[in-house]
Amino acid sequence: MESRDVKTISDARAIVEERGLDHVKIGVTDADGIMRGKYMAKNKFFSALEKGFGFCDVVLGWDSNDQLYDNVTYTGWHTAYPDANARILPETCRDVPMEGDMLFFLAEFTDRAEEVCPRGTLRRVIERAKTSGYDVVSSAEFEFFLFEETPHSVREKNYRDLTNITPGFFGYSMLRASVHSDFYADLLALGHDMDFPIEGLHTETGPGVLEAAIEYSDALEAADRAVLFKTFTKVLAQQRGWMATFMAKWSKDWPGQSGHLHVSLTKNGKPIFHDASKPYNMSDEMRWFVGGQQKLMPELLAMVASTVNSYTRLIPGFWAPTDATWSVENRTTALRVIPGSPNSQRVEYRVAAADINPYIALSAAIGSGLWGIENKIEPEPMVVGNAYAVAHKPELALPRSLMEAAGRLKASAAARDLFGDAFVDHYAATREWEEREFRRAITDWEMARYFEII
Repeated sequence: MESRDVKTISDARAIVEERGLDHVKIGVTDADGIMRGKYMAKNKFFSALEKGFGFCDVVLGWDSNDQLYDNVTYTGWHTAYPDANARILPETCRDVPMEGDMLFFLAEFTDRAEEVCPRGTLRRVIERAKTSGYDVVSSAEFEFFLFEETPHSVREKNYRDLTNITPGFFGYSMLRASVHSDFYADLLALGHDMDFPIEGLHTETGPGVLEAAIEYSDALEAADRAVLFKTFTKVLAQQRGWMATFMAKWSKDWPGQSGHLHVSLTKNGKPIFHDASKPYNMSDEMRWFVGGQQKLMPELLAMVASTVNSYTRLIPGFWAPTDATWSVENRTTALRVIPGSPNSQRVEYRVAAADINPYIALSAAIGSGLWGIENKIEPEPMVVGNAYAVAHKPELALPRSLMEAAGRLKASAAARDLFGDAFVDHYAATREWEEREFRRAITDWEMARYFEII
């Protein structure tokens, strides 16, 4: 049996027995999109398939540095960090090619934890679409920088003077891709073997930066693929003595790293974004979908620009938007409508960076669009030309900091309708914590500017 043929609990049991495995790998995703997991013994795995299992709920109560939130109610010292119930998802079975016959399965939280679970949140948004008869098709594309560094060396260098795998600007370089063809081949093969097929892979503009476009699928699978891609690209790089970073912006000298999301809807198997009788082939549903995305983007930005670093990318002239704008085939706006055939007509959610939690960012991109259709929201007039050079309405301005964005999310009635009070309160609190942690830091810039002179 092939891992991609596993669909049911009995399939999962059969493939583990067939391979003679004593353990399998299980992974869940935290608020920051970081995969947390463990090896699970075969008998425990078989029991968990049927009955679920307990996973310490601290995974939903700490940040990317394992520091405990002090401002959330779901979990904390006041609850003593009990196990939360989780379920294993047989249909997410993957081979782990760098570990022989090892198998990997995704899991998600259930019961009360499901209200704040990133994957559970996206699943609820997709279920909302289904109640209106829609299926959601999505894909993600990520830019990431590669360095000739290790987890030890970057710390020894204090994250300064890092060595990229290649120097200088060289977008779409056949030279660079051919010189490092072994890594490209390994990554493409990994995408095939782990079922996050890579549609395109090329160098971007900057030292050692690549862009990978993952093949489209239904939205939940697209988020699964994106999480697996980010995690195992890092694994592949570190196994050869390199490191990959998906920070939104690691250097002031280079453009930030995007994590653009492509979204379209179907109904009864037929694409609904395409209408050849309308301008740019945009159906009414697509126009309202874009209108909802535009209208809610300032309120939902914390779900997409989720780190302090995210906001260093959202500046003019660096291939990232600064306002909730849209246009057709325009890479200076936050939303790019891509006209085409019925099957290719889609909207690109360009405000997203590579540092996204794919489940939460897709929840925002899809949920806001559905809200637009439900309320027949007309978008503002589209931008013509350079969006950075145009004055936009104040209500289209995006929050300029994570703290501001968290406040907008917390106050958003639409967000509470789309994602639930429990998620909004919990997630907004985690973003407020993230900025408070940043404010405790004394940066190199501050030391150099103030230490002697002030």
